[in-house]
Amino acid sequence: MTIRVLVVDDQPLIRDALAALLATAGDVDVVGTASDGAAAVRQAHRCDPDVVLMDIRMPGMDGVEATRHLRALPRPPAVVMLTTFDLDEYVLAAVRAGASGFLMKDGDADDLIAGIRTAAAGDTILAPRAVRRLVDHVAGTRAHDPAAVQAVSQLTAREREVLAQLAKGLTNAEIAGALGVSEATAKTHVSNVLAKLQARDRTQAVVIAYTSGLV
Repeated sequence: MTIRVLVVDDQPLIRDALAALLATAGDVDVVGTASDGAAAVRQAHRCDPDVVLMDIRMPGMDGVEATRHLRALPRPPAVVMLTTFDLDEYVLAAVRAGASGFLMKDGDADDLIAGIRTAAAGDTILAPRAVRRLVDHVAGTRAHDPAAVQAVSQLTAREREVLAQLAKGLTNAEIAGALGVSEATAKTHVSNVLAKLQARDRTQAVVIAYTSGLV
């Protein structure tokens, strides 16, 4: 399957470099580029991407607001946010807007391409440094949130184990290995956890795991 990608960044050199890099992957087709959030939404209507690689902070409509618009489309693309080390408040807002995950701007090429593939497959990208900053921010402001505690209390012991593994950023296959179950079983557990928590995706489940005090 060819993954259709829209690249969004307000800096032309970065935007072009990302597009050129992704074009080297045999299964990625860069179907468009945009310089801000409003242009990204217009381009998404035109080129119907599977994944949008989105800078967070841009003039005009930023990446967070653009993500809200994109996730409201009839066939919403996965949105992977590009972040730097000092944008905690943007990262948390992007989670709430429906971002599928985060990649660091100073990461390597293999991580970028792997992240695009992961998002296209419907999974969540949780770059360790971005998650650490997100967790530090959330834990410092909303630890032991009563609503999160109540949500986690509905999980079985096994489901709490699965949520703890999700909080580490593990994939279904890695969770299966850690818990000694099949990948299909791990996938079922993950689906049940998301449903019980009423979490839109894994990233939101991670926030709940930390704000509940589970991890």
